[in-house]
Amino acid sequence: MFSGMSINSIDSKGRVVLPAKFREELGESFYVARGFKGGCVQVMSAQTFGEISEAIMSLPADKAMALQYVFTATAVEVTPNAQGRVSIPQALREYADLGSEALVIGMNNRVEIWSKPRFDSFLAANQGIIDEALGLLRL
Repeated sequence: MFSGMSINSIDSKGRVVLPAKFREELGESFYVARGFKGGCVQVMSAQTFGEISEAIMSLPADKAMALQYVFTATAVEVTPNAQGRVSIPQALREYADLGSEALVIGMNNRVEIWSKPRFDSFLAANQGIIDEALGLLRL
């Protein structure tokens, strides 16, 4: 299970270092793809990628096709280099508005990579939902 967050630099070749604990859990190679919400890049193990792909294919054809355009078509299998850096394709960096820094966040079954300003805006825009969810937990 992925948890925690860190701010890491993105080099001129579009590579970012994922924390060692994340790389261990992701495996030797894994997938990066467009995030489902908020404008981030998501990183997942091959197993999680397969599970999401199967779930997409079980949807009605028009819904499955729509999600294939934004998820499957953007997914790329990657392997970290010796320094633990992973290359994020240019199209995904542009989609997520990633510049020279990335906020890397553990999200249970996947990792998300955000631009810090976009993440802050996403949290602010979803504060009501966050408050409601906390109320449901009755903590």
